[in-house]
Amino acid sequence: MLNTTETSTIETSTIRIWDLPTRLFHWLLVFAFILAWLSQGDDRYLDIHVFSGYLFLGLLLFRLIWGIVGSHYARFSHFAFGWAKVWHYLKTLFTQQHSRKARIHFFGHNPAGSWAVFLILGLSLIVSLTGLLTLGGEEQHGLFAGVINFALGNTFHWWHNIIAWLMLCFIGIHILGVLIESRLHHENLVKAMITGFKVTNTSFKATSTSFNVPRHGLIAAALLLTVIAGTLNYFKGYFQQEQPYLPFVGPDLPDNASWREACGECHLAYHPTLLPARSWQRMLTEQHDHFEEDLDLDEETVTKLHHFAIKNAAESMLTEAAWKINHSTPLEQSPLRITKTSYWIEQHQNIDNNIWQHPDVNFQGNCGACHLDAERGTFEDAAMHLPF
Repeated sequence: MLNTTETSTIETSTIRIWDLPTRLFHWLLVFAFILAWLSQGDDRYLDIHVFSGYLFLGLLLFRLIWGIVGSHYARFSHFAFGWAKVWHYLKTLFTQQHSRKARIHFFGHNPAGSWAVFLILGLSLIVSLTGLLTLGGEEQHGLFAGVINFALGNTFHWWHNIIAWLMLCFIGIHILGVLIESRLHHENLVKAMITGFKVTNTSFKATSTSFNVPRHGLIAAALLLTVIAGTLNYFKGYFQQEQPYLPFVGPDLPDNASWREACGECHLAYHPTLLPARSWQRMLTEQHDHFEEDLDLDEETVTKLHHFAIKNAAESMLTEAAWKINHSTPLEQSPLRITKTSYWIEQHQNIDNNIWQHPDVNFQGNCGACHLDAERGTFEDAAMHLPF
């Protein structure tokens, strides 16, 4: 309902500017961005990061549609201002002319705010796309799995991070602009995006566009239910399957009974993808002095192991770990311990000493203590679980 009150000089009107779907989209997008930001950087939470990315992208697709068919102030055509109007708005921002006229002309997004919205939406689409490309390349999962190689996925990962930081900067500018506008016009723009209502300094009849937009409650309910259903479907494995649950399952790597028997007798049968071929060749050549032990393998067994190791070593790049180990190990080096590779050291340098001393771990080569898929050899990022 439209409420008007008379004062001695100004007539005010409370008008619903933002419909419910627009407001719901806005705050869900804020939540998705915060969740994505908090879950990035720690591969143990990759499944949460990917979920927030899917949620983020889904919300953006909804907003693109709603920007065309939505209510008056939500449509892109309503706040598609040209540069001349934006520049004039900024020049008069702190003037009396701006104070008198700004709210009369711009009940929805003002010119500067509209450009911020378009910019953030554009960056959001780019960061979502680079995220999908990173997932497909580095992790070999999602829409682009098998289409992009590890090297290209790594490049997209770099751009994904850069765009995310750029987005954060513009979001900060956007928030600052909201605070400045709220201060100058003595109105709470944050509250307006929560309630949907703005108090204008002009009467309802003064401008044909100043009307209560429809609430669109059913569309908002459909949006919310879609988000809830998608969330439950994404995480259902944690509730339906026995623990431990692997949110991402890597490829079925080549297996060999002789390899498992010879290597698994004393420790985890580390998959050949975890060292370069030259390392396995050196190890088998020096099998009579294998870390102060004599493996005493017959020639036929050594030949079988050699063939399996060389064919499926890190150079095969069957997994992300294989690609990164091969990529980061200098050709002049032939490490005999996985824990001595540059990639392993980089990935584990921040592990607290208490973790290494945990009774379930005991030594650095006990991969299965923290990696739920260690026996498979895939070492998926989200398959990590540190014992506490």
